[in-house]
Amino acid sequence: MRLKIASLIAATSMLAACGSTDECCVDASGQGNLGAEIAAVAAESPCVPGSQADFVENVGDRVFFDFDRSNLRAEGKETLQRQAEWLNKYSDYVVTIDGHCDNRGTVEYNFALGERRANAAKAELIARGVDASRIRVISYGKTQPIIEQKDGDEWAYQQNRVAITVLDNVQ
Repeated sequence: MRLKIASLIAATSMLAACGSTDECCVDASGQGNLGAEIAAVAAESPCVPGSQADFVENVGDRVFFDFDRSNLRAEGKETLQRQAEWLNKYSDYVVTIDGHCDNRGTVEYNFALGERRANAAKAELIARGVDASRIRVISYGKTQPIIEQKDGDEWAYQQNRVAITVLDNVQ
């Protein structure tokens, strides 16, 4: 429940920062990628094309990985294709790809795994035309979980096996 409330607050805050009447955060169904809880907010505060909100909502900022793996899954490659198209269109942005892991394994092992995940995403973006000088990687391993994890909670584990592309600033 706390996660749902926190997600709603974060999404609402993000949408409040958008001030355009361009409906870039709403897909063809009118619902967008925001979920039923905030679809009404999205309709009233659509995001600006080329903004962080546009990137997160319409492109996707996350690529998920299987347990103990750093190879890209098919859906991850699709997300990175969209990211590359967006980054090539908005070429003033530089990005950081954050590599994360679930809480299983040692700190050292997970730092290395997080770095391999971030580098896998970076390599895919470069292969799709994004200039390598615009991309840096950082591994958080298991030190900064996206979702708190309890033993055996596979959904939470999955949310933490991720590489997240963050728009840093404009060059």
